Amino acid sequence: MTANHASKDAHDGASTKKEMILEAARALRKPRFTPAEIEQIRRQLIAHMGEQGKTSPDYIVSVLEEAGMRVAWSTESDTAGRYEEEFTDLLHFSTLEEAEMCLVRLDELLRKFQGERERAAAERVREVARLGRRRAEMIARNHKVDARKRGEKEEISHWFGIWLETPDAFFDWLEVRKQSAEFQRSFPPEPDEEI
Repeated sequence: MTANHASKDAHDGASTKKEMILEAARALRKPRFTPAEIEQIRRQLIAHMGEQGKTSPDYIVSVLEEAGMRVAWSTESDTAGRYEEEFTDLLHFSTLEEAEMCLVRLDELLRKFQGERERAAAERVREVARLGRRRAEMIARNHKVDARKRGEKEEISHWFGIWLETPDAFFDWLEVRKQSAEFQRSFPPEPDEEI
């Protein structure tokens, strides 16, 4: 009886997880689900269910597809994997400087693909940037993270948002932002950064 009970609990956990995935997906109201939305759903599961909510992106994709939802798991399918090396390890930004370099690289790729009229690849760059913004937002809201790091991630999230809205003006804006008194107060250089 206990074995049956345990297997019933495991089954209920799986159906509950599936239901939560579908509920989160419906709440997003998207015509299709890209890696950014899949990541958002994955993080919502962890936020709501803790350790039990941990699940692979592939599982989320399978649940959405099973429910008949449209999944563009990657614009890689649109770009036929031609630019895979361009997208590898793009989202590394543990510091403000790394975030700036990440955005420089995203901007270079966006301009390259736009110049080559590679619309799917350009959209994939934007997807990566949206995912970066969401990651930064999640860390900024995590109160277990050090306050200074949370502040940096909030700033980084803002940077990604502005770049997504106005890529042409972003780097001029960023230079002005870094010189502002508010920025200097919020993010003073670390002692070893001073030259």
